[in-house]
Amino acid sequence: MTKLTLTNHVQTNTTVLENEFIDEHMAKANGEYVKVYLFLLRHLKGPGGIPTISQIADALDDTEKDVIRALNYWKNQGLLDYEIRTESEVPAAVPSAGPSASDVSDIERFRSRKEFREILHVTEQYLQKTLSHTEMDAITYFYESLGMSADLIEYLIEYCVENNHKSIHYIRKVALSWHEQNITTVAQAKCNTVFYNKNYYTVLNAYGIKGRAPASSEISFIKRWYEEYGFSSAVVIEAVNRTMDTIHQPSFDYTESILKRWFDKGIHNLEDIAAADSDYLKAKEQRAACRENAKAQKNTAAGRKTNNKFNNFDSRSYDMDDLERRLLQQ
Repeated sequence: MTKLTLTNHVQTNTTVLENEFIDEHMAKANGEYVKVYLFLLRHLKGPGGIPTISQIADALDDTEKDVIRALNYWKNQGLLDYEIRTESEVPAAVPSAGPSASDVSDIERFRSRKEFREILHVTEQYLQKTLSHTEMDAITYFYESLGMSADLIEYLIEYCVENNHKSIHYIRKVALSWHEQNITTVAQAKCNTVFYNKNYYTVLNAYGIKGRAPASSEISFIKRWYEEYGFSSAVVIEAVNRTMDTIHQPSFDYTESILKRWFDKGIHNLEDIAAADSDYLKAKEQRAACRENAKAQKNTAAGRKTNNKFNNFDSRSYDMDDLERRLLQQ
């Protein structure tokens, strides 16, 4: 009978990396950025605390600017937050949460509160799984650092899950967005989400798309049109209508090209669009008139050239009476 020997290779000094980081973030990131993130993760729970920027640079043989670029990248991805301090102070960066939410003692302290325990329980119900350490870090950050109420956090989770987003990184981005907009109540959050939902479905209806929610790529386009470009619904719908009139099918890319061109030209409203259309038609008419004028001049020159062929011969004169007399005699 074959004997099986089982060995436990798990070490207490192991750094655990979530599959979500590997699946969604690692392949798209610069290799140096990945090194910085893994180095920070390695020291997250170390006895020496989070290293400073200069310590990270020395350990990875990078410049401090390289380290800061990596930190900025991961901050924009929603995977860490950091603040620049002097080297004598605490951590330069904290992966996956906020500056004061990474310590296990914080989580244990808040878990002793009934309200916080209920938040974690509700979150697990929505996400349909046991929360990971990173997810508990994030909830603690919302509760402690952002000052979000239990009701607001619950609505935050509900809103994200209903829109098919269960990633804690996505949830964190929404939470930070609400915090920047000074949204502190469920009522304010609902007004904000209703505003965006109204925009989404307004655009879909203009395309003739019914019976479904917008895809994530479509949401990205619509958010850019309203938030980055700052267009009103009237301008966006005008671009959608021109898309349908031109190519006769929904195309967010084609509409994007129209709105990007208007944005670059400083067009902000329907009046600006009408003025731009008028200028375009005038320029078109001028070009057509120039082409007709050039064509007429060309024809005139050709006519003159044709007539000049006959001017090379001497003209002759005839005595018609004499010719008639000769014909009669014959």
